[in-house]
Amino acid sequence: MSTAVPVAGNQDSSAPRRILSRLFSFPVVIVGLLAVVAVLSVRTHCDDPDMWWHLKLGQIIWTTRTIPLSDLFSYTTNHQASIPQEWLAQLTLYGAYKWAGYSGLMLWLCFFTTALLVAGYGLCVLYSGNAKVAFAGAMVIWLFATVGLAARPQLIGYLLLIAELALIHLGRTRNPRWFFWLPLLFALWINCHASFFFGLIVAGSILFASLYSFQAGSLVAPRWDPRCRRMLAMALVLAAAALFLNPDGIRQIQYPLDTLLHQPLGLSSVSEWKAPQFTDARGVALLAVLLCIFLLVAIRRSELLLDEFQLLAIGTWMALTHARMLFVFGILAAPILSRQLASAFPGHFTGKNRIWLNAMILGASLMAIGWAFPGRQSLEKQVEMASPVKAVEFIKANHLAGPMLNDYVYGGYLIWAAPEYPVFVDGRADVFEWTGVLEEYENWAALQNDPNVLLQKYRIRFCLLNRQSAMVRVLPLLPEWKLVYADGNSVIFLRATN
Repeated sequence: MSTAVPVAGNQDSSAPRRILSRLFSFPVVIVGLLAVVAVLSVRTHCDDPDMWWHLKLGQIIWTTRTIPLSDLFSYTTNHQASIPQEWLAQLTLYGAYKWAGYSGLMLWLCFFTTALLVAGYGLCVLYSGNAKVAFAGAMVIWLFATVGLAARPQLIGYLLLIAELALIHLGRTRNPRWFFWLPLLFALWINCHASFFFGLIVAGSILFASLYSFQAGSLVAPRWDPRCRRMLAMALVLAAAALFLNPDGIRQIQYPLDTLLHQPLGLSSVSEWKAPQFTDARGVALLAVLLCIFLLVAIRRSELLLDEFQLLAIGTWMALTHARMLFVFGILAAPILSRQLASAFPGHFTGKNRIWLNAMILGASLMAIGWAFPGRQSLEKQVEMASPVKAVEFIKANHLAGPMLNDYVYGGYLIWAAPEYPVFVDGRADVFEWTGVLEEYENWAALQNDPNVLLQKYRIRFCLLNRQSAMVRVLPLLPEWKLVYADGNSVIFLRATN
């Protein structure tokens, strides 16, 4: 009886194919497609008004090697103490700008948007075990993320939220040792974005659900292994201790709670903190995602885990309260929806990889990214369309003397482009609410009182306003004020007499 001996040449020829199969696999194609979606989504977003003061703070940290703990940019707050709750993310933002200017900022935005979608895809794969369904989950995250895709630290915060969900899932389903990455994650998170507080709520909610074991219809609380539960609790205690690894101690930990409880004006006046409109596509999508999840549970008799139900409830409540929290809802809902959909759709089998077709798709994705990435002139035009670029040039050329009263949304750009002119107000709503300046400005801008009162109190010499501001129609009626500059989006009024 003869024995078949493998031919070395066949083994050698199969090795390159295995490499190509992994390099041009279906999941890699999905990553390429998500990168295209990310770049197409943010290529026109180099216009966020808050990006500029984040950039300026990053520059100060980079050049001085110190983290500011008080307001450095306005003359109205009297150097009010501030919380450096995003200093590390701001440092990365300025590093990108220092490296490549506006193109660096756009690359930063494209990178973190892509990372967020790819990480969301990976999370949905973990939950569902189905690469095709996970792509749908990543697109759910993308849809709700469009409410806040901008060059701001929140992108890093939400990326870390996905990482937290992945670590907890891995610790629960594979090895509890995964939980002990959470302290490191929270030590990083508290220095990047205040959403770390929401991360604590998510982890605490999952730990709370692990205490129960029951089934009520399709709602199931599976029994956790006691050792696994203890290790999660221990990891969360260490994570809470890791929060003190920040430059401002307990004040930085308390900041998110202070924002929610003691900053009502900022929450009510800033559009992204208002409740979403259900005429908006994302509002309709929220209802559709919830309906889809509960219909799948009801019709297919699938299980909805207690911790999933809790996270859906928390995410829905927050999204219905604040439009910007639609971002968080998408991250929480997508893996749950993916798990529910997985049983209805066949998975992908690696043996069916079409290497050359996948290679062509990846090549087309790279070409699309190169085509979509905006050039320097395009980025400069975006900035000029959204910010008072020409108006600042006029102010500097004519040596206008302050104090200046500026439009709220222009404050960030002024901090960056004209730091020699301290601002009246800007997007850092917290320091202005703590000092009462935000309330004064809101009342003035909304014509709630005599405009001369505020102008006289701060001895305003000139006003830089958005053309759409109501005060643009009022200031010409006041005897001391005259229009000295106007362009497509900005106007400047100068006090004619002392």
